[in-house]
Amino acid sequence: MPLRNWFLLWLLLFCCGCAQAAFEQLSQLARKEGVLMTATMPDDWANWGQTWRDMKSLFGVTCRDTDMSSAEVIYKIKAEKKHSTLDMGDSGYEFAGLAKAQKVTLPHKTENWEDIPEWAKDPEGHWVLSYTGTMAFIVNREKVKKIPRSWSELLKSPYKLSVGPVGIGSQPTNAVLSAAIAMGGSERNLMPGIKLFAQLAKEKRLSMVSPTLSNIERGEIEVATLWDFNALNYRSRINAERFAVFIPSDGAITSGYSTIINKWARHPNAARLAREYILSDSGQLNLARGLARPIRDIDIPEKIRSELLPDEQYKNARRISNIKEWRRSIRELSYMWQEHVLVHFN
Repeated sequence: MPLRNWFLLWLLLFCCGCAQAAFEQLSQLARKEGVLMTATMPDDWANWGQTWRDMKSLFGVTCRDTDMSSAEVIYKIKAEKKHSTLDMGDSGYEFAGLAKAQKVTLPHKTENWEDIPEWAKDPEGHWVLSYTGTMAFIVNREKVKKIPRSWSELLKSPYKLSVGPVGIGSQPTNAVLSAAIAMGGSERNLMPGIKLFAQLAKEKRLSMVSPTLSNIERGEIEVATLWDFNALNYRSRINAERFAVFIPSDGAITSGYSTIINKWARHPNAARLAREYILSDSGQLNLARGLARPIRDIDIPEKIRSELLPDEQYKNARRISNIKEWRRSIRELSYMWQEHVLVHFN
């Protein structure tokens, strides 16, 4: 073997050895901490439950999660600072950058950082997407006789839509962007989507019941907007025959969720280790089992792929093309929602 090739092989083995040693050291420090306090990462969302079971069995770290929205995670970290009760949160793509701007995040680049697309990570490691989802409709077949397959058809139908807390949670916020895109808008121009929801509100067809698993199971929802992985999971957990799940044919947004580590985390090593594991092959496969799309290009078993929606349903779905404009629009979205939509509930 030529001398240069010997050198490259040695360098590769040396780097791998250093990375393994660093991981072992991190896992030992995390084991000493023993606890990870998370938010927005419940067991039934994207299969986080299996990841937390793995963290316990592999590294001796017990996870305790609190239910809140992406915006509330940032607010909580900033308000508590050194008295923090939160180590890590799972925030929507648009909120992760806001967390960095608020200077509440602790950067950490994982061992496989180079495997992650550039658009899906902060150059300094303040945030990194773990998985993606696409906005979908879930429809209760028992309540809806003629299923609306698009935003336009929904607008002309007699059915109620449930969307959740717009401007606070990433899932309902991206529903507005999806509607805006379907109606000719963009990340910069949300008004076409706002007008659609305003019309639904005027006609008393915008439900204030949040599209949670329990509310859907109780039959309180006719049509709801959810990430595809949530809609598919809810359908399978309740009754697959009772619900239709599909991507609206006239437009939908594909976005993702990022781990953000608290700058003042009480268990920073456990949080760093969790990000490492989430982006490992095993962690990414856990998310795939939850029917979310892993951010890394890994092999997904055919059994899991068969549970996903057909690829042709995504032909009019697209990723966020201008994240700066989208984050700017989010700052105004709560006011727009109040002024044009919620006003019809008074």
